[in-house]
Amino acid sequence: MTRIVEQRGLYFDELEEDVVYAHKPGRTVTETDNVLFTTMTMNTQALHLDAAWSAGQPFGQRLMNSMFTLSTMVGQSVTQLTQGTIIAQLGLTDVTFPHPLYHGDTLYTETVILGKRLSSSRPGQGVVTMQHTGRNQDGTVVASATRTCLMWTKEAHAAQS
Repeated sequence: MTRIVEQRGLYFDELEEDVVYAHKPGRTVTETDNVLFTTMTMNTQALHLDAAWSAGQPFGQRLMNSMFTLSTMVGQSVTQLTQGTIIAQLGLTDVTFPHPLYHGDTLYTETVILGKRLSSSRPGQGVVTMQHTGRNQDGTVVASATRTCLMWTKEAHAAQS
């Protein structure tokens, strides 16, 4: 019989506080990403769509849509941390964008587990608080967010199967 290994994230019990989880590879963002995401979400902000207008603004060029940056930053963590082990995302707080992300930049994300506790009302599940930090290719922080998730314990998830 052939053994099957399924890719998954880490269970509640496998996540360690104060460890930096580096999510690789990075993601080089493009003009196409920006225009498609911006128009799909009905965001008509000229700062993302109008190159001529943006050239006259303080940053001198179009900026990547910050919601794209946030989505990509969280997305980069999924395969390593939450793929198949998350029950629900409970919230995002303290979202900041201290420096713009531009077309052609590469986004690298790291996550630190700030805290975790077993749920008092949902046996076999736990609440995990994560700090995601996104940096460009030069190491400049372009985004950060605190994310809270409801996660399975390994034993409880196995019992569900």
